[in-house]
Amino acid sequence: MSSTNDTGVVAGPAPARTTHSHRFRGLVGTGLVAALAAVVATTLAAALAQGAGVNFEIPDGGETIPLSGFAVVTGFFSVVGIVIAAALRRWSAQPARRFVWAALSLTAVSLVPPLISGANTATIAALLGLHLVPAAVMIPILARSLRTRTD
Repeated sequence: MSSTNDTGVVAGPAPARTTHSHRFRGLVGTGLVAALAAVVATTLAAALAQGAGVNFEIPDGGETIPLSGFAVVTGFFSVVGIVIAAALRRWSAQPARRFVWAALSLTAVSLVPPLISGANTATIAALLGLHLVPAAVMIPILARSLRTRTD
């Protein structure tokens, strides 16, 4: 006699979980490479501005922002952007669109401190530009990565 209890279910790997973790790692890897590029680009731009005579002295504390400060802050906030992108990829139906909206909003908010810092015009202009450099690197790369990884 033969058994006819065949349910038609075939055992195999769970592709959804594997695909999810692969996509997450891909997004984070792409984001970290973009973060490194943003750090290098921002630090290089700050060095060029400094070479052109911008002193990056903030009157309130009387301190000058060192080049390493630009690198550290850019790296930190780039990682924050990666975390936001990963969260939106996980919990949003339209992660790329929401990421761009959130990132542009946060970039706009980040332009306020230089404007109210009391620094000279050259320093303010350079700081505004230096806020836009990492945004110009990170936002398109992460948005593109979110689009390709959710299709």
